[in-house]
Amino acid sequence: MSKKIKVLFSKEGYDLAAQGYDKKEKYLDSFEKGKFLSLLSENLKGKVILDVGAGTGRVSLPLFFAGGQVTALDVSEKILEVLKKKNSKIKTVVGDAEALPFEKNIFDIVTAAFLVVHLKDPTRFFDEVYRVLKPGGLFLVTNINQKEPPVVKTGVGDIQIKSYYHRPDKIREILSQLAFVIEKEEMIYENEVWVNQIILAKK
Repeated sequence: MSKKIKVLFSKEGYDLAAQGYDKKEKYLDSFEKGKFLSLLSENLKGKVILDVGAGTGRVSLPLFFAGGQVTALDVSEKILEVLKKKNSKIKTVVGDAEALPFEKNIFDIVTAAFLVVHLKDPTRFFDEVYRVLKPGGLFLVTNINQKEPPVVKTGVGDIQIKSYYHRPDKIREILSQLAFVIEKEEMIYENEVWVNQIILAKK
């Protein structure tokens, strides 16, 4: 009889997964086909950027090397420790995506890859992003098609991290209701099935 895999919420799950998380980078990249950061076509030099659900820096690091002043936020302190070892110049903040610990109107850009899938309802997070963005600021976000969370290997055994399925039209609807303007959208497909929705929205 197979052992039941524990399903954990993000903080506990990513604390356990932190040390081996970088091994998933190619898998995570495969959902984007190189189209995530390419939607940010303007010069990032000097831009004040918040990467939410930053993990070990898969998005934060290229944003930093493109000249951005990057703050990396994640609910998992352990996973941010891995990022800090890679680049101590990126500011790291342990925090909740649905209650961002920042003043309003301070970021030029907010990014969130592989985060929405961990939120039961993205509305509060999107509202928080709107609050912390400067007028005209940009929000780059992905919504992956994941009805069943993948198994993650950790030092204490296999786990799954709680995830939720969101229809692409629902994500568009929430953004529009909060007064975001959708500037660009890429739908990534595999065998005619959508695997990822990437949206660039403007405040």
